[in-house]
Formats: sequence, C-alpha cells, structure tokens
Amino acid sequence: MVRLIACIGLGAFLSAVVRPTYGDITVFSNARSVGIYFLCMVTMGYAENASGKEKILTEIFNGYDGKIPPNYDNDTPVKSSVQIYIIGIDSINEATMDFSMSFFVRQRWVDNRLNYTPTLNMSRLELDTKRMSNVWVPDLYFVNEKKADVHHVTVPNKLMHIYPDGLVVYSMRVTAVFSCTMDLQKYPLDDQKCYVVLESYGYSTETLVMRWHPNPVEKADNLQLPQFELQNITDYICDVTYAGVTYTCLKLELFLHRNLGYYIIQVYIPSFLIVILSWVSFWLNVDSTPARISLGLLTVLTMTTQSQGAKASLPRVSYIKAIDIWMSTCLLFVFAALIEFAYVNVLARVDQRKVNSVTSKLNEAKEDEEEKTQNQQSWCFTKLEDKERARMLDKISRAIFPAVFLVFNIIYWLVYVFWEPSPAA
Repeated sequence: MVRLIACIGLGAFLSAVVRPTYGDITVFSNARSVGIYFLCMVTMGYAENASGKEKILTEIFNGYDGKIPPNYDNDTPVKSSVQIYIIGIDSINEATMDFSMSFFVRQRWVDNRLNYTPTLNMSRLELDTKRMSNVWVPDLYFVNEKKADVHHVTVPNKLMHIYPDGLVVYSMRVTAVFSCTMDLQKYPLDDQKCYVVLESYGYSTETLVMRWHPNPVEKADNLQLPQFELQNITDYICDVTYAGVTYTCLKLELFLHRNLGYYIIQVYIPSFLIVILSWVSFWLNVDSTPARISLGLLTVLTMTTQSQGAKASLPRVSYIKAIDIWMSTCLLFVFAALIEFAYVNVLARVDQRKVNSVTSKLNEAKEDEEEKTQNQQSWCFTKLEDKERARMLDKISRAIFPAVFLVFNIIYWLVYVFWEPSPAA
C-alpha cells in the first residue's frame, strides 16, 4: 500500500510539473505519467524483493544454532540424501593401491528451522560461502580416503540453497585419493573393484540417516581413463556398528576393466619377438661360435631387462602374477636356446679333440700301413657321427622350441582370460 501511494503521488507530481501548455498534447503527458508509474512500480518491486531476501535471512538466522542438528529435540533422525557426480578419475596406481577421483558431493536434507515465506519471484535463497558456516550440515566423511582437498580457486567451491519448506541443498567439489585393495593375480588381464565408502563420523542413526539419492551417481560425458574402462557402478547401504552404536554408511563399488592394448604393444609383442630371435641360432652353423654365443647372450640380457621394467611399477606381493608367468617363461625359452648352443658346441669340441687324438696316433704308427688305413676309416666315421648329432639337435630344436612355445601360449591365454581367482585368494 505504501508503494502504491508513493508511485501514484510521484506520477501525479510529474504530470503536473511537466504538463505541456498546449491542450492537444495532454494525452501524451498522461501516457507518460502512466509509464513513469509502472516504471516506479517495477523498480520498487525489485528493491522490496532484494530487501525481502535480506529480511528473510535475518529472520531465519535469528536464534538459529548451527551446532544443533534439526529435529534434535524430537528424537527424530535427519534424513539426508546423497548424490555423487564424478568429474574424472585421474589415476589408478597399482604400486600404492589407490586411485584419485574428482567429484561433486551433493546432499539434501530438511531443516524446519529454516522455513520462510517467499516473496515475489523468489524460489530459493542462495547463500554465500561465508554464510554457510552458520548452517548445520551432516558430518559426512570418507572412510577409505588417504588425502582429500576441497577446491578453493577462485573461491571455495561450495554451494548451498535453502528452499521455503526448509529443504537444504548442499554441494562441494572434492578431489580425493582413495585406497583400493587390488588382486593382481591376473595382472595385466585383470579386473578391479574399488570402493568409495561414506559414513557419519559422530552422529549415530538416531540423529542422522544418510541414504542414496534415487539417481545416486552421475558421470561427466567425457569421462575417460587411460588404462581402465569404468564398466559399472553399484551403490550399497552399509550401516555399521562400532562399540554397540550404529552409524549410517553408504558405499559405491566401481568395477574397472583393464585395457590390454598398452601391455600387448609394450610387453607381450617385444618379449614374443625376443624369444623368436633366440631361435635364429638354430639355423646358424655349429662352427659359428661367436655369432651364436653373441645372439644367445643378447637375447637373455634383453629379456632380463624387459622383465624388470615390466614389473617395476608393481607392488612386491607374495603371490604369482600373470605377468610373472609370461616373463619367466620367455626368459626360460631364451636361456634354453643358449643352453642348446652350449651342448652343440660341446659336441663339436669333442669331435675336434677326437680328430686331434687320431692324428697323433697316425703319426706314431706310420710304418704300419694297414693300421693307418683302419684308423683313418674310424676317424672318418666318428667325425661323421658327431657332426650329424650336432646338426640333428639343431634340426629338432627348430621344431620343438616353437611347438612348445605355441602350446604354452594357448594354455596361458585360455587360463588367464577365462579363469577367475577366488575372493579368498
């Protein structure tokens, strides 16, 4: 009413002051007065709306104690709805068994002490971060969190809206590192289950009950992981009891499938080629000692170095991993190729010693022509036998080594692709 009287008075005053002296434009003056009246109404409406918000904030916080939970005197628990919006999963570290995730934590609860009557064009109150400290919030914390930060650039990344019925919507942006116990028996052909566990630190279920929002988890459209694929997210309610007191608990299970492409290119194919390279010595002449020993030592040392590099980023666990089986078997194959050369070389050296021994005997028995002929025939037979044995061993190795390695690959990939280790292992 005060606003209406003021606007009418202002319109009448302006009409009288600026009324033209010519009667034929009196209508224009009256129209201008009406416009001024409506402009005045709108301007004063916005001013009253702004002052109304300040008045509402003053009224609802007058006598409000943010240290006391809602419904504290009624012995009724506050029901808080929790939702998580995943911005990104930055890294998953097998060595430290943890993962880093950036996300929004959104909570909703009703605080009847914050009820108010809305004014014109006002659906909610949006609080500044300095005002948020005056409002009671649930004491949510992350059980398996190693390190967490609430973003403060350029201001604290927090949001709080208060609706007329006392509904409080609270959101904050967090980046946290969570522990994740991993089973690496099938690494790198493994799947992992990591968890995010939320609990109330100080309030029992008699004071605070947290439950998942009907849509508990949302993800950013561009969410991607470098080595894993986030296949499924499952939510649980896991209320726990400590010292006879029950506390509210929520849990998220993240099912992560490891992408094998990186390991195929960086681990499996190079080691596979090194094993094949070690078989080249089987096609070299048995007398090519420098070439065969260089090739054998080179493949063994290369395989050892690659094995150490592939396992450098893994924790020192007591069980055997799939990568250990692969690397150890490849090392065994290249080492066996080197041993095969050593045995062939021994046969060649024995043959050479026999040649030298026969030649010495021939020099001592020159006068006996018949005995000399027999010894030459015996020497030729022995030489032919030893050389053929060495060559035959190389020929057998050319077939045996690839066949055994092929059988190993079939067994290895069938086992580790389809086998699922028991949870107790």
